[in-house]
Amino acid sequence: MIDTVPNVLAERYASPAMRAIWSPEGKVRMERDYWIAVMKGQAALGIPLPDGVIEAYEAVRDQVDMASIMERERVTRHDVKARIEEFCDLAGHEHIHKGMTSRDLTENVEQLQVFRSLQEVRNKSVAVLARLSRRAMQYRDMPLAARTHNVAAQVTTMGKRIAMFGQETLSAFRSLESLIGSYPARGLKGAVGTRLDQISLFDGDAAKASALEDAVLKHLGLPVSLNAVGQVYPRSVDLRVVSVLCELASGPASFARTWRLMAGHELVTEGFAKGQVGSSAMPHKMNSRSCERIDGFHVLLKGYLAMAAGLAGDQWNEGDVSCSVVRRVMLPDAFLAMDGLLETTLTVLDQLDVFDAVVESELRRYLPFLLTTTVLMEAVKAGAGREAAHEAIKEHAVAVAKDLRSGSLIQNDLMDRLAVDDRLSLTAEGVAKIMEQGRANTGDAGEQVDAFAETVREVGNRYPGASEYTPGAIL
Repeated sequence: MIDTVPNVLAERYASPAMRAIWSPEGKVRMERDYWIAVMKGQAALGIPLPDGVIEAYEAVRDQVDMASIMERERVTRHDVKARIEEFCDLAGHEHIHKGMTSRDLTENVEQLQVFRSLQEVRNKSVAVLARLSRRAMQYRDMPLAARTHNVAAQVTTMGKRIAMFGQETLSAFRSLESLIGSYPARGLKGAVGTRLDQISLFDGDAAKASALEDAVLKHLGLPVSLNAVGQVYPRSVDLRVVSVLCELASGPASFARTWRLMAGHELVTEGFAKGQVGSSAMPHKMNSRSCERIDGFHVLLKGYLAMAAGLAGDQWNEGDVSCSVVRRVMLPDAFLAMDGLLETTLTVLDQLDVFDAVVESELRRYLPFLLTTTVLMEAVKAGAGREAAHEAIKEHAVAVAKDLRSGSLIQNDLMDRLAVDDRLSLTAEGVAKIMEQGRANTGDAGEQVDAFAETVREVGNRYPGASEYTPGAIL
C-alpha cells in the first residue's frame, strides 16, 4: 500500500462546496465543460464537426479516472496532453483543443475556479457580517471596560466592540465585491496572446476568432477579459485575489484574538460543546480552540500572500511555467484556508456566550480609572489647567493602582481622592455625578452599532439567502 499525504485544509476544515471547486476531479470536469463550450462555439461559427461528436463528449464528461490520467501523464510528462488523450479516448473522437494551447485551457479554467471560489467566499462573508450584526445588537448596551494597549481605558459596550471588528470586515467585503465585479479573464488568446491559431482555423477571419472568445467568456461567466495579454495572465491578478482574501480575514482574525483574550479573563466563551475536551492533562480547561484556529488560518493567508507577491512582476516575456508549482499550492490552499476561516468564524458566532456577572465585576473594578478622562474635561471646564489637572489625576491613579495591586486597598477609592484635590477645582458632588453617570457614558457607541447593523442589512438584501448560511461540522 502506498502512503498518501492528505491536504489538511481540504480534509479537516473546508466545506464540500469549496472542495468541489478545487478537487482534481472537479477541475477535470470544468476543463471538459470548457472544451465542449469551445467546440460548440467553433461549430456555431462554421468549423465543421461530424454529427454526434459533441454529444459523445458530453456523454463521458463525468467519467473521471484520475489514476488513468496520471498513468498517461507519466508517459507524456505533460498534464494537459494526458487529459486530452483521456477525454478523446472516452468519447471516441479527436475534436477538442483545436487551435488551443495548454494555457488557453489551464489559465481560463483556473480563473473560473478562482471566480467561483470568490463568489463562495462572498456569500459566506455576508453570513459572517449578519452574525456579527446580530451579536452587536444583542449586546448593544452592555457596558464593558474597553482596553487600549490591553490596559483598561474607557467605557464602551460589548456590542460596540463586536461592531468594531464587523466594520473592518465590512470594509474588506467592499474590496471583495469590487474584485468580483472586475475580475478579468485571459480569454482564448493562443500560444503568445495573438489568437494566431484560432484565426488560422477560421481561414484568417479574426472577427470569428474574436467572436469565439466572446462565446467562451459567456460560458465562463466572468465579467470582463484582458485585451493585450501573453500566454499567461498577469500574476498581479493572483496577488490582488490573495490580498483581498487576506484583508477579508483580518476582521475575523482580530475578533478571534480579542475573544481569546476575553475568554482568558472569563468574560466570554466561544462555546464548549457537550463531550468536548479542552486538555488531555488538565480536565478543567475550556480553551478557545476555534478562535485560535481562525488566527492560524490568517497566518496561512499571509504566507500565501507572500507567495503571490513573489510571482507578481516576475513574468518573462509572454510567459513561462516557473510560477506553476507555486500557484498549484497557493491558489487552492488560499481558498481552502479562507473557507475554513469563514466556516469556523460562523461556528464561533453561533455558539459564543458572554458572562454578564464577570463583565460587570471587571467594570466595577476599573470604572474610576475609566472615568479619568471625563474628570479631566470637567476640571478644565471648571478652570484648571489641562496639564496640571492631568498630572494630579495621574498621581492619584497610579497611587490607587499600586494600593490595589499590593492588597492594601480593597475597593477603588480614586474618585474620593480626586474630589478633595484642590488642583482640580471640582466639588464632591460633581465627582459623584461623574461616577453615577459613568457606566452609561459610552458616547455614541449604541448609534455606531445601529449604523453598522443597518449597513449589513442592506448588504444582505443584495444577496438573498446568504445571511442564513449554516456552517458544516468543523473539527
